[in-house]
Amino acid sequence: MTQQRPRPAPMPEKPTLDGLESVWASRWEAEGTYRFDRSRTREEIYSIDTPPPTVSGSLHVGHVFSYTHTDTIARFRRMRGREVFYPMGWDDNGLPTERRVQNHFGVRCDPSVPYDPSFSPPARPDAKRQVPISRGNFIELCERLTAEDEKAFEELWRRLGLSVDWSMTYATIGTDARAASQRAFLRNLARGEAYVAQAPTLWDVTFRTAVAQAELEDREWPGAFHRLGFTLSQEQRARGFGDRVWIETTRPELLPACVALVAHPDDERYRPLFGTTVRTPLFDVEVPVLAHHLAEPDKGSGIAMICTFGDVTDVVWWRELGLPTRPVVGWDGRLLPDAPEGVPAEPYAELAGRTAHGARERIVELLRASGGMEGDPRPVRRAVKFYEKGDRPLEIVTTRQWYLRNGGRDLALREALLERGAELSWHPSYMRARYDAWVRGLAGDWLISRQRFFGVPIPVWYPLDGEGEPDHSSPITPPESALPVDPAGDVPPGYTEDQRGKPGGFTADPDVMDTWATSSLTPQIAGGWERDPDLFGRVFPMDLRPQAHEIIRTWLFSTVARSHLEQDTLPWSDVAISGWIIDPDRKKMSKSVGNVVTPLGLLEQYGSDAVRYWAAHGRPGTDTTFDTGQIKIGRRLAIKILNASRFVLGLGEGGGEVTEPIDLSMLARLAEVVEEATEAMEGYDYTRALERTERFFWEFCDDYLELVKARAYDGVTGAGRPGRAGRAADAGFGGTADAGGAAGPGEASAAARSAHAALREALDVMLRLFAPFLPFVTEEVWSWWREGSVHRASWPGPGRREGDPELLPAVAAVLGRVRKAKSDARLSMRAEVSRLTVTGAGVDLVRQAQDDLCGAGVIDEFVLHPGEGELLVEVALT
Repeated sequence: MTQQRPRPAPMPEKPTLDGLESVWASRWEAEGTYRFDRSRTREEIYSIDTPPPTVSGSLHVGHVFSYTHTDTIARFRRMRGREVFYPMGWDDNGLPTERRVQNHFGVRCDPSVPYDPSFSPPARPDAKRQVPISRGNFIELCERLTAEDEKAFEELWRRLGLSVDWSMTYATIGTDARAASQRAFLRNLARGEAYVAQAPTLWDVTFRTAVAQAELEDREWPGAFHRLGFTLSQEQRARGFGDRVWIETTRPELLPACVALVAHPDDERYRPLFGTTVRTPLFDVEVPVLAHHLAEPDKGSGIAMICTFGDVTDVVWWRELGLPTRPVVGWDGRLLPDAPEGVPAEPYAELAGRTAHGARERIVELLRASGGMEGDPRPVRRAVKFYEKGDRPLEIVTTRQWYLRNGGRDLALREALLERGAELSWHPSYMRARYDAWVRGLAGDWLISRQRFFGVPIPVWYPLDGEGEPDHSSPITPPESALPVDPAGDVPPGYTEDQRGKPGGFTADPDVMDTWATSSLTPQIAGGWERDPDLFGRVFPMDLRPQAHEIIRTWLFSTVARSHLEQDTLPWSDVAISGWIIDPDRKKMSKSVGNVVTPLGLLEQYGSDAVRYWAAHGRPGTDTTFDTGQIKIGRRLAIKILNASRFVLGLGEGGGEVTEPIDLSMLARLAEVVEEATEAMEGYDYTRALERTERFFWEFCDDYLELVKARAYDGVTGAGRPGRAGRAADAGFGGTADAGGAAGPGEASAAARSAHAALREALDVMLRLFAPFLPFVTEEVWSWWREGSVHRASWPGPGRREGDPELLPAVAAVLGRVRKAKSDARLSMRAEVSRLTVTGAGVDLVRQAQDDLCGAGVIDEFVLHPGEGELLVEVALT
C-alpha cells in the first residue's frame, strides 16, 4: 500500500531538473508509490506481462525506447483507477549469457571436468585461450555475472523512472521460473504435446547446439557453383543421353552424402531419366534420378543432387521421397572420420576430419584430377541460413531432440492458434498479419532442446538396460512437488545416486530447454501459476503484452501457444508492438552491428524526462531514428513546465470563480485536449496523447499566459504589473472598456481571481496529462502544492465546456500580429501601440477579451470594426 506523503514542500526559488531522478526514485520506493495492492479484484487490476530483458551486458537506448512505452501505459492505467501489476523479470539463461561468461572470465564449459569447489577464474582472462571448467563451476560463474548485470539494469530502470514494483522481480533461471518451466513441460509430455525424435536438425557448429526455426536468419554469403558430372549407364548412353548428366552445386564437399538426383516432373530434359540411376563422380556410388515439384528447372542445370543434408530443401526431399541417410558432417562442423555406408573409404579419407571449407578445397582438387568437374567454379552470392546469434552458416545434422507441438504439423492446432491471434487486440492492428504469416508458414514443430549448460534442464531421466544403453521410449519423470530438478545432480524416484550411468541404473537427459521455452511462460511465472493461486487468479489472463515486432514469431506466438495448451485461453487481451531504434543509415541498433548508443550518458546529460519524451514520440509499431535533437526539445519542455508552474503558483492561492470569457475559453480548449488524450491513451496511442497535450501547453504558455499576465498580477502583493491599461473603442457600438480592473491596492479583482483559478485548474490538469511521459518534473511541481503523488492522482475527467474554444485562438492571432509588428520594427514587446484596429467577422470574439489584449499588447487605443470575411489587423506603433 502507498504511504500518504506529508504536506506539500515549499516551492524553490530556482527550480531545476538536476537531481530530480535520484530524489524521486528514492521517495517513490520509500513511500511505496508503485507497490502492487494484491487485495484488489481482477476487475480492478491491470496486469502487464513485462518483457524480461536479456541480461548479457549493458542495456542500450533501444531498450529505453520500448520500456518507456510500456511505462507510459502503466502510469496511465494507474491514474485511471486500476491497480497496476507491473513486475520486472530478467532473462538470464541461454546462449547470450554463456557467451558473455566465456569472454568475461576466459573460460569454457567442459562437462567432463570435475567440479572444483575452490575454483577462481583466471586473473587475466583470455577469450582466445579459454580455461576448461566443470559444468557446476561454469553455472556458478553465470549466476555471479548475471547477478551483477541485474543490479546495474535495475539501477538504470529506476533512473529512467519505470513505475515497476521492485519487490516483484523474477529471473528466468530462478527457482520459481525453473519449476514453472519444468511443470509445463511435464504436462505437455503427459498430454502428448512434447515428444522426442531423431531427425535432421539445424545445427550451429560454433555453439554446438540445435537451432529452432524461429531463431533463423537468412544472410547473404559468398559461394561458387561447381559443375559436376554424374556418369550414365550404357543403356542410357545408347538412348542418346551422352556420357554424363551435369549438376551445379555450391557444396561439392557433400558429394559423399548424395542419395539421389532430382528434377521437376515437367522438365522434358530429364523426364526420360526418372526411375533410372546414375553414378556419382569420384565415389562411383549409384543413386536414383527422381522427380519432385520443388526442383527448379531454371536454376543451374535444372537438376540437383540431394544430400543428407545440405539445406532445408534436402530435408523435404529426403522425407517426402523416402530416401536413405548418408550423414557426413559432425557436430563440430567437420566431416566425420568414417565414410557413410555404401561410400568407398579411400576417396573419403581425403576429406575426413576437415572443416567444410577445407573439404571443399580438397574435393575440388580430386574432382579436377578425376575429370568429374567441368570448368572453374562460378562465384555467386546467395542467401544462407544462420543462427541469429551465430557467425557461421548452419549445418544440418541428425540428432535426437525434444519437440513441442505448435501447429507446424497439426492443421487443427494451427487453426486454433490462428483463431487465438484473431481474438487478440493488436496495437497497431496491422501487426496481426505478421503473426498469421508466421503460423501459416510453420514447417515443423517447435524444437525446444538445446545442447548447452546454463538453462532449465529437461526434467527427465532414462533407465539403462543390462548393456548400459538408455531406453529413450520410457522416460522417468519427477513428481511436480519435487520441481525444480537438475537430472545431472538429482536422482529419479526409485533410484540411488550410485546407480547413475551403470547397467540397470539410470542416466540423465543431457539437454536444457531453449530460453524461449521458459520465456514463453512469463505470464505464468510472474503471476504465480500453481505457486500462488490467489495472485494468479487476480492477474491472469493479463491485460497487456508489450514487445518488439521482430519477436512476434518467437515470444508472442510461443506464449500464445503455451497458454492455449495449458490454460485454454489467451495469455493477455492486448498486445502493444514497438518498433526498432534505427541509426541515421536506417539500420537497426544492435550490439552485433556496433551502432548502439548506451543510455546512461544521455540520462545524465539531458535528464530522464527528456529521454522519455523522445521515446514517447516513437509511434506504436514504427521504427524511429535516434535523435538527440528531439531529446533536447524534451528537456526544454521540462524546464518550461518548471518555470510556467512557478509563475502560476507564485500568484497566490487563488480561490475565485472562473468568470472571464478568455479563461473559460482556455479551459474549454483544455477539456477538448483531455478528451483527445484520453481516447488516444485508451487506444495505446501514447504518441498522439503527448503531441496533443504538448501543443496545448505551448499555446497556454505563448498565448494564454501572455494575454492574462497583466490581469493575473492585479492585486498580487509585491508583483509589478507589466504594461499599462489602454482604452478600447468599439466602433459602431460606442463606449470604452477599462482594462485595469476595479480592485484596490493589495486586493485582487474578480477578474484577477478568475485568472488565478483558471491558471491553477489548467496547471493541475496539465501536470496529470504529462505525468505518464515526464514523471519526474510533474511529481516535482505537484509536490509544491498538492498532497500525495501525481502518479496516484486520478486522470483528468471531462472539464469545463461553457467557454467558447474559438475565442482564445482568435485573440491570440491578433496578439501575434501585434508582436510581429513590434518585431519587424525592432521594438521591445513592451513598446506601446498607439492604435490597434481589428476588422472582420471575428470582432465579436475579440471584443470579449479586449481588456486582456490591451494589457498584453500595451495598446493605447483599440478600435473594433464589425464586418465580413477574415479578421484584418492594423497596428499603429507609437
